[in-house]
Amino acid sequence: CVRHPPPLSITSTTMAPFIANLDMYRKVPVDLLEGTRRGSILSTIAIFTMTTLFFLETKAYFSSTLATSLALDSNSDPNIRVNFNITMMDLKCDYATIDVVSVLGTQQNVTQHVQKFPIDQYGVRQRMKARNKNQHDVQLFDSTIQETIEELHADGEDAISLDETTLNVALQENTYVFVDFFANWCSHCRDLAPTWETLAEVMYEAAESRVEEHLERNPDHHYSDEDYEEAVKVQLPVMIGKIDCVDHGDLCQRMQIQAYPTLKFFVDGEEMGDYRGHRTVIEMAHFIAEMEKTHKGKGGVAQDATEIASDRTIQTKEHEDYARALSASRHHIKHSWHDEDHPGCQISGFLLVDRAPGNFHIQAQSKGHDLAAHMTNVSHIINHLSFGKPFSKYFLKDGLKNTPPGFLETTKPFDGNVYITQNEHEAHHHYLKVITTEFEPEKGAQNSKYNKKEPSRAYQILQSSQLSLYRSDIVPEAKFTYDLSPIAVSYNKKYRHWYDYFTSLMAIIGGTFTVVGMLESGIHSVSSKKRR
Repeated sequence: CVRHPPPLSITSTTMAPFIANLDMYRKVPVDLLEGTRRGSILSTIAIFTMTTLFFLETKAYFSSTLATSLALDSNSDPNIRVNFNITMMDLKCDYATIDVVSVLGTQQNVTQHVQKFPIDQYGVRQRMKARNKNQHDVQLFDSTIQETIEELHADGEDAISLDETTLNVALQENTYVFVDFFANWCSHCRDLAPTWETLAEVMYEAAESRVEEHLERNPDHHYSDEDYEEAVKVQLPVMIGKIDCVDHGDLCQRMQIQAYPTLKFFVDGEEMGDYRGHRTVIEMAHFIAEMEKTHKGKGGVAQDATEIASDRTIQTKEHEDYARALSASRHHIKHSWHDEDHPGCQISGFLLVDRAPGNFHIQAQSKGHDLAAHMTNVSHIINHLSFGKPFSKYFLKDGLKNTPPGFLETTKPFDGNVYITQNEHEAHHHYLKVITTEFEPEKGAQNSKYNKKEPSRAYQILQSSQLSLYRSDIVPEAKFTYDLSPIAVSYNKKYRHWYDYFTSLMAIIGGTFTVVGMLESGIHSVSSKKRR
């Protein structure tokens, strides 16, 4: 039997000629091609151009660019860390305090995570760290004294009022002089006044006791009233004086009185420092006795004064317990009786503040003193100020490669700046716009030695500062006002897609071939016309 072929469909009949004629790569017979010297040169140029462009495109594909993007800050942390190291050039550590204020609340005299180091007059930091003592733990006056200052003055003033002239005379004529520098408007000074007057009376009673003992041992010896007074002065353990700094402002300024009351002790005319212990009659009498013992090597009339002070102030069992409690803490503050006058203080540490607009300020204040505004100088050096978790030295080496050049400096623009006030009643205020910045740490930049996870967030700071003036009754302060930007900045590495790379390669090959071909055709046309 004969097998007949299947009939062709209309579609197959139509598509066959189209596919047969579809040829985008038709070939020209070799016999019709003619090689030229010009074509060889242009081909070399085309190959060199494509090779160069291919190398550059491949290099760009394996490299990355830094992309910057802006978005609303999505950081949900309730607090932000403030790192600081600030040197107050003319403010004692005893008075330097840090307060934090934000729209969510106020923190006063922050001591947690804060260290203070006294700075001497040459700017050298002392080795011993200053104790961040709560200023409430010093007794400000003797509560066992029931008499008012008017009642104590009824039989005359035993604490002698001094001025510049009489102070010099007192220092020349007396071995020991204890002076209260006060201001008549100071509330702490008014509270201390009865205690100070009682201390003076105790010293006179101790001197009179010594004179009376001498008369008892020598019954044939008689004193006139004037001789008796002179004998008492000779036996006086210490001269108790007081100077009103409102009336004698120039003298107090030369004595560097920054707060009221300031109690200064002098030995042989030389200042031995400020008394910073408990302001009770017994404690100050013990202090005078210790100073006398240190100076002379043995006790004297001042030791008798401590017994008289005990008899004068301890009347009940409650008073006795009170005096014993103060005596138990005496060794904690004894070193401060011989403190040198260190004008500066280096304050370092960190604060955890609310993520809300606010400020922190370094100011001079004391629970036991009223500060003299005209004597408060808050000139300062900002050694370091930044926000956020600090970077380790390992991370700083390689971890910030995915950030723009100079990025680290924008996180601490204040570092090394010095702000000096030349006049009274002025201080520098600083304003900080804090910008949250996210970035990708470089791989391998983590601290593998301690397995420490480094932060991928930092805070850039836009800063400005200005000199602010204060009223004459307001104590100046170094103020740092911060505000967090609602817009966050992100830095990310951007790489090219593989299909972009291959598209570029095809464009290089095709474009170069086409352009060189057009150039060759143009040259060929021009040369053909010239031959004709």
